[in-house]
Amino acid sequence: MNHQSIAAFIWQVADLLRGDYKQHEYGDIILPFTVLRRLDCVLEPTKAAVLAAAKSTEGMSENIREMQLKNAAGLPFYNTNEYTMSKLRADPGNIDDNLTAYVQGFSKDALDVFEKFDFFNRVDSLAANNLLFQIVDKFCTVDLGPEAVDDSEMGDIYENLLRRFSEMSNETAGEHFSPRDGIKLAVDLVIAGAADDLSQDGKVVKVYDPCAGTGGALSLFDKRVKEYYPNADVYCYGQELNPATFATCKADMMMRGGEARNIAFGNTLTEPAFGDEQFGYQISNPPYGVDWKKSKAAVENEYKNGGGRFAAGLPRVSDGQLLFIEHMVAKMRPKGLGGGRIAVFMNGSPLFTGAAGSGESNIRRWLLEERDLVEAIVSMPNDFFYNTGIATYIWVLNNNKPAERRGKVQLINANGVFTKMRKSLGSKRNELTAEQIRGIVKEYEAFEESKTCKIFNTEDFGYTTVTVERPLRDENGEIVTDRKGRPKPDTSLRDTENIPLTQDIDEYFEREVKPYAPDAWIDPKRSKVGYEIPFTRYFYEYTPLRASAEILDDIKALESSIAESLAKVGL
Repeated sequence: MNHQSIAAFIWQVADLLRGDYKQHEYGDIILPFTVLRRLDCVLEPTKAAVLAAAKSTEGMSENIREMQLKNAAGLPFYNTNEYTMSKLRADPGNIDDNLTAYVQGFSKDALDVFEKFDFFNRVDSLAANNLLFQIVDKFCTVDLGPEAVDDSEMGDIYENLLRRFSEMSNETAGEHFSPRDGIKLAVDLVIAGAADDLSQDGKVVKVYDPCAGTGGALSLFDKRVKEYYPNADVYCYGQELNPATFATCKADMMMRGGEARNIAFGNTLTEPAFGDEQFGYQISNPPYGVDWKKSKAAVENEYKNGGGRFAAGLPRVSDGQLLFIEHMVAKMRPKGLGGGRIAVFMNGSPLFTGAAGSGESNIRRWLLEERDLVEAIVSMPNDFFYNTGIATYIWVLNNNKPAERRGKVQLINANGVFTKMRKSLGSKRNELTAEQIRGIVKEYEAFEESKTCKIFNTEDFGYTTVTVERPLRDENGEIVTDRKGRPKPDTSLRDTENIPLTQDIDEYFEREVKPYAPDAWIDPKRSKVGYEIPFTRYFYEYTPLRASAEILDDIKALESSIAESLAKVGL
């Protein structure tokens, strides 16, 4: 069975819940049982060895016993209970007690997964509705072991289920997961510029996702780096706020042999994990257009007390995307230690929302001008994400740009690069093939101007918003002045002009304003520098209007066709 057929089978298990549970509750039950079955299958080959080790280590110190049990399991987790899911089927009458005992037999980190799922309350509820045995029995008929389903396919299954369940509960678009083809592109963009770093023998590679979801970006980065650089030693770190997706991510990390402690639960904006740890690589898909009201007090407090992670500024409270970028920049490995690279998904808002002097504009100015971090921005196809058809972009940030990229930003228009899916998945109707991903990455690596690639100086995105004043006049049309004889401004005639940083303000004013308002002047105290990236404007292609004669011919042909159709029916 492929991952789609397995996901479909598991989805059918949810039909057992119909009538006793509301649709939005299905995921709270099906997802933890999917994880449990995966853990059960992964541990099955070493079950006897673990039980023997559990018996032989009784009375030993906790640390020594845990080390030996993990060695017996061959994994960073284990289960010392005699049951497996299959054995639970032999005693239907005590399924609730036995299942509870079985899950409580997991090692501490694995048990934390089920506590985050609120699993034991789910067991009690299913038992009360006489559904527990049926659910266990159904899951026992599907093989989720690593031989049947590899780690990447298992990740696809988790996200397939999450997508469906989030649609049923109207979850915020893009909040928990990203399509795998998009993540593959983001991963390859990050890796493409890091050959010198990753190719070092025995290189310790740390990758971080502050909005880890189910861990898809982390697992794909791990897999991809090992494909390209087998000698690299990858360590994955992530933080996730949603309990269910955190639990799934942590379980997946353990099953891949990773460190469970490297997956943290909590709010990245208010309770950042991993202290002063910094990372060479970061990949993330923060939630789009989601407010940060719940984090407002803590974020503003950090900003007011020296700035911290958010020293560049605060965006409007209705959209926290740029806060996550600021956080990720703070976690970048310093340039002196090899530098840090980031690939982060954003919608269009961080490109241009916010006038000069706003939090968003100030953050863009900091990223582009002050820190020179933005290396490339790639526009993605529409209808690419599961729960939204809006335009999205991958920002590639680098604090150790090669010489030819310093002070430059590469914009790649991949909006028209996609393959129509035979069957849509939610809002996702377009996908990227492996060949298309390679093509986009090659264009990034080439760093050359083309129809779909443009290269700008960072200052090209900057402008000065100047305030243009006109004099206040009395009823006789005379200019009203202050005590120093200076003309007073008429606030009703006040206007602004956005002047590119690449142009001289005085020359622009004389050329563009003075001919039409000879009495105007600029109030320099009100001038503000802003930054925006009007991505679509740079790739706009004018489509000439059709000739009127051609349109008229089409109208006449259409009229004739309609007349013929009406004549055939006797009208």
